[in-house]
Amino acid sequence: MQKCRVGSTLSLSTTSSTSSDENRLRGNWTGRCDFLLSCIGYAVGLGNVWRFPYLCYRNGGGAFLIPYCIFLLLCGMPLFFMELSFGQFSSLSPISIWLISPMMKGLGYGMVIISGIVCVYYNIIITWTLYYMYLSVKQSVVPWATCGNKWNTIHCASNDDDDYFDFNETDHNGTGLGSIGASALQNATAMLRTSPSEEFWRRYVLQISDGIEDMGSVRWELFLCLCIAWILVFLCLCKGIKSSGKVVYFTATFPYVLLTILLVRGLMLPGAGTGIRFYLQPKWESLKSFKVWGDAATQIFYSVGPAWGGLITFASYNKFHNNCYRDAIVVPLINCGTSVFAGFVVFAILGYMSEITGMPIDKVVDKGPGLAFIVYPAAVATLPISPLWAFLFFFMLLLIGLDSQFGMFETMTSAFIDEFPVLRSRKLLFTAFMCFVEFLIGIPCVMNGGMYVLQLMDWYSAAFSLMFISLLECVIIAWVYGVERFLTDIELMVNRRPCFWWKVMWCYVTPMLIFCLLLFNLIMHEAITYNDYVYPRWAIALGWFMALMSVIPVPVLALYTYSQTSGRTVWERVCKGMQPSWEWGPALEKHRMEYKQRLYENGYAHAPPTDDLDLVLCPPPPPPQQQQLAKEKEPLRNEQTALENDCHPL
Repeated sequence: MQKCRVGSTLSLSTTSSTSSDENRLRGNWTGRCDFLLSCIGYAVGLGNVWRFPYLCYRNGGGAFLIPYCIFLLLCGMPLFFMELSFGQFSSLSPISIWLISPMMKGLGYGMVIISGIVCVYYNIIITWTLYYMYLSVKQSVVPWATCGNKWNTIHCASNDDDDYFDFNETDHNGTGLGSIGASALQNATAMLRTSPSEEFWRRYVLQISDGIEDMGSVRWELFLCLCIAWILVFLCLCKGIKSSGKVVYFTATFPYVLLTILLVRGLMLPGAGTGIRFYLQPKWESLKSFKVWGDAATQIFYSVGPAWGGLITFASYNKFHNNCYRDAIVVPLINCGTSVFAGFVVFAILGYMSEITGMPIDKVVDKGPGLAFIVYPAAVATLPISPLWAFLFFFMLLLIGLDSQFGMFETMTSAFIDEFPVLRSRKLLFTAFMCFVEFLIGIPCVMNGGMYVLQLMDWYSAAFSLMFISLLECVIIAWVYGVERFLTDIELMVNRRPCFWWKVMWCYVTPMLIFCLLLFNLIMHEAITYNDYVYPRWAIALGWFMALMSVIPVPVLALYTYSQTSGRTVWERVCKGMQPSWEWGPALEKHRMEYKQRLYENGYAHAPPTDDLDLVLCPPPPPPQQQQLAKEKEPLRNEQTALENDCHPL
């Protein structure tokens, strides 16, 4: 008589978490709202505030919402639902979860690498935000409000300067409406005018060098803020989801309070209505442009957050029967609604900025750091009690940035802890170590040439690899694992089978759209620039290396798995490597029993009819290399309270 253990070597419960946890080995969210708010905070990132409004204005105003909503339904929600279901069913993070198809384990490493790179430069943005928060309250007037400071040049012109308004009264051809007859020299001088906020950003905060070739020295004020930023991340994540799950009750909700306050204040300013009309006025002819549709799809893709690993990680801490179906509808809708809402806040202020400077809105609007650290600060500098409004704005950016940072960083730590269980007992130390490593990698970004490094990382780190990983993930789950089997797994969790819509999306529509989007980004790709600076070839090569870092593990680990898989032919070895491992399935024994029984009932488990459940539940003997892996994890299994059943060998 043979003794067989029902379930995975990673399954069952220990006493390492609270008694209320269903999965005591890894732990669960304390409450459903912990998970929901974490997903909202993760999905709602800085791009919702500083990228979406710009794209909406540039791509047809209100008309842009049509392709945006279409791609939300056809691509965003299906990928979101797939990853939530995937993670919740297995209770594993992005690397270990590829027991579903061991040959594709490189996809998990790709997700972790992407999150790791983005974590570095995301915390640099948080660093700038902390520095601006400090400077906002340091004195009674924000320091970027006026010229005449030691960092200003002769070209600086504030809103109070007459020549600044004379310049703004020129038309697009440089012909002065209020200064007709001015000399060419005067016009040339006017064209060199810069705002105090821009000079403050470039010459005081960044102290930017002439290019990436000249990295200069460390900006020690930013270095200190970078330390504080990583300490904040560590304190919020030192206990994993048990600590971050509580923090998000504030960090995921309070930004909406701040956005509302800023919107109300913005609507009270002159020109706010003009700015909002400019934001939403539809330009229907723009829908004929292929680029508009491509931008909408790209924004949905980056905004909802598939292929980063964060959704899988968060969902893996859910209880098995959590209604992820509902969550997959609610979170993307809130995310996209936040983007639209943030657009009202931004364009109300931009309309005011246009009103006081006399510049058309399309000359005021900007995206990314330019909007957050130049345009918006310039606007709030003109308001009464400007330090208060500046502090609130940057505090909002801090909270939004931290939420997204939590998801990406937790992806890294959970992935390595699940893959290397020896780290589980040293999770606090490992979290501190990862924070320190990421801090060291980020130091070049707080040097004089740091902005060029950050732009390089932002441009290439996730440009194509996210779509590549999402495409393969969709194909593996829908076509290799099988969409019907995946739907059966979801039905086991939520007690209802998803409708036919999801099957069509996962099998055909979503992968086709991702493939088209990948082609679109490859065709529309342009060499990296920063303002007028053109990067050297070696820097572009470094950028492409960063882009490939998250793709290279896929073929490398596929070849390794192939070499470790037995079989008489190449095709047989590939098929074995692509099929689910004998360890694949729910984490807890009671759910694995239901899962194995459901597989047998649906014809996925090949076993003779029997009343003895043990014959159905005992997996076939694993390959030798997996038996060796199980032996290595024996100390961990000894800590678990596993159900064991006597069964006859088949």
